[in-house]
Amino acid sequence: MNMIKMNNTATTKQGGFTLIELMIVVAIIGILAMIALPAYQTYTAKAGFSEVVSAASPAKTAVEICAQTGIPADCSSIDSLTGWSAADSVVSVEITGTPASEGVNAEYVVTVVPTDAAVTGGIAGVVTADDYVMTGTVNAGAVTWVASGGCKGKNLC
Repeated sequence: MNMIKMNNTATTKQGGFTLIELMIVVAIIGILAMIALPAYQTYTAKAGFSEVVSAASPAKTAVEICAQTGIPADCSSIDSLTGWSAADSVVSVEITGTPASEGVNAEYVVTVVPTDAAVTGGIAGVVTADDYVMTGTVNAGAVTWVASGGCKGKNLC
């Protein structure tokens, strides 16, 4: 019988990625980075601005106590204490407003002025926010607060 010898050696294929596969991965990473960087910048700006929002709390509390006790009669005469703006991200905290008159509720405004570093999160090129403003309307000894200011438009507060 005539036998034919067969070659049983298997051919091995080189493993690895093609150029197209690598380009797709690089494109996906680029798209993710393009989305993540602005989100990170907004996150750091919000985190920096949270200290500014916290700085308004003592002034708001002072106005609420004044509204409930009536001492002093005009809550806008409350002096800002140095500890209120002691945070690194706060320039000043100020109380202004108008006391109640016949038929009109008292309205007081707490304004917190932030530093530029507070709202940029240390990242260059980020637009800074305006002041953080809380307007409180007194009705029967209760104060209702509404936040406003440039930080609302920039979604930082």
